[in-house]
Amino acid sequence: MSKTELRTQLAERFREVNGDHPMTDADDVYVSTQFVALEELCAVHGRDADEVRRLMLGQRLPLPGYLRSDGAEMVPADLFALADDAGGPEPLEAWFTAHWADPVTGKAEWDAYLSGQYVCLHSVTPAAIQRKDHLTTAISAVENEPDAGSARWYERLHALVDELDTLEPAFTAYDRLRFAGPTSRDTCIDAMRTRFPRP
Repeated sequence: MSKTELRTQLAERFREVNGDHPMTDADDVYVSTQFVALEELCAVHGRDADEVRRLMLGQRLPLPGYLRSDGAEMVPADLFALADDAGGPEPLEAWFTAHWADPVTGKAEWDAYLSGQYVCLHSVTPAAIQRKDHLTTAISAVENEPDAGSARWYERLHALVDELDTLEPAFTAYDRLRFAGPTSRDTCIDAMRTRFPRP
C-alpha cells in the first residue's frame, strides 16, 4: 500500500472515530504547539512513518490526536514511549491492560487509548489515566461532602483541581465539537474555580 493510500485510510479511520469537524486557524495553532507531525517525529526517532501508520490501522498504536487542516497527522511527542516500555507494539496491549485489576476496565481503557482521544493528558500513561479518573471523580463528588463550604473543604477542593490542572492541557474548540460538549478542564477545573474561588 502506498504512502498516499495509508494516509487516506488513516484519515478515514480518524474521522470514523472523531467525526468530520473543521479545524480552525486557532485549532491548528494550538495543535502545532502541543503535538508533533507524525513524519517529523518518525524522522527524529529513526522510524518508518508508513510502518507506524500500519501499526495505527492495525490497532497496535493509537490513532493521531488530531488531523491538522493541512492533513498532517498530529501525535504526542512521546507516542512511542509506552510501546518501548512494553517491549514493542505487539506486547503493548497486554502490558497496558495489566495496569488495571479489572480486565474489562483495562480493555475499555486500551480501546480509549487506541482512539487517540486521550488528548486530555500531557502524557498518556496508565498511571496518568488512573490519576485523572480519580481526580475528576473526586472533584465531581466534592459538593456532597459533609463539610462542604468549610475552610478545610476549600483546601481539599483546590488541591484536587490544581493537581488535575498539571495533568491536562488547555484543549481547543475542536475538542468540544468531537466530544459533543465541555471538556473535563471546562467542568472540573475552570468551572470549579469560578464557582468556588479560593477564600
